[in-house]
Amino acid sequence: MSLFYQQLGYGPDLVLLHGWGMNAAVWEPLLRGLSERFRLTIIELPGHGGSAPAATADLSEWAGLCLSVAPASAHWLGWSLGGQIALRAALAAPTRVTGLSLVATTPRFVQAPGWSCAMPVATFEQFAAALHGDPNATLGRFLSLQVKGAEHARETLKLLRAELAQRPAACEAGLAQGLDLLLHNDLRAELKGLQCPSHWLFGSRDTLVPGVVLDSLRVYLPDADMQVIPGAGHAPFLSHPYASLDALMCTTGAI
Repeated sequence: MSLFYQQLGYGPDLVLLHGWGMNAAVWEPLLRGLSERFRLTIIELPGHGGSAPAATADLSEWAGLCLSVAPASAHWLGWSLGGQIALRAALAAPTRVTGLSLVATTPRFVQAPGWSCAMPVATFEQFAAALHGDPNATLGRFLSLQVKGAEHARETLKLLRAELAQRPAACEAGLAQGLDLLLHNDLRAELKGLQCPSHWLFGSRDTLVPGVVLDSLRVYLPDADMQVIPGAGHAPFLSHPYASLDALMCTTGAI
């Protein structure tokens, strides 16, 4: 299978990966600014947008599918689950990924012993159980969680829904596989093997990936660049597009 992707802009290559339940349209607020400086390859994850679902819920398979349509060498920008897939791609193919810009991303999305800076496992299990009964309602709840407590929450949620409507909705298989990845993957032990520079961007009011994860991440990546956008939730590039674009321009400037 081949994933749906689109390219625009000119310059050094930059790959964009969206998050769970989303599609390529969520990047719209950043596209004008980024495409003036980079050649963008915007990939839709398996089972999301115009991409068919993968055979299994396997992070290496998803990363491999993204690598199969990505440029031979590029900086990768990933949001949430897309960021974790970008991490896996960088670890699996270090000559292909020259750098990482990771937005609201974490090596482990759910809590574990010694890893309290994450969501409770029960929350994701509830999403998985509800998904089979009513996928649309489950996705709607998730969208609300992404802006919960953030500045401009109502406006950001409205924008997020409008952007999503521009592309085909994620299929139930893609949503289920994506939740499985969020629940089970843990890249903490592999972070020290990362060979490219990594830059991490968080929202101070993110309820899905709390900003306090920075302290835990520094144990594994003491030299990584990390930044928090005040007032932002899980989608800082939607609620705070100018601050996010400024931060991303700086972190991708080395490519």
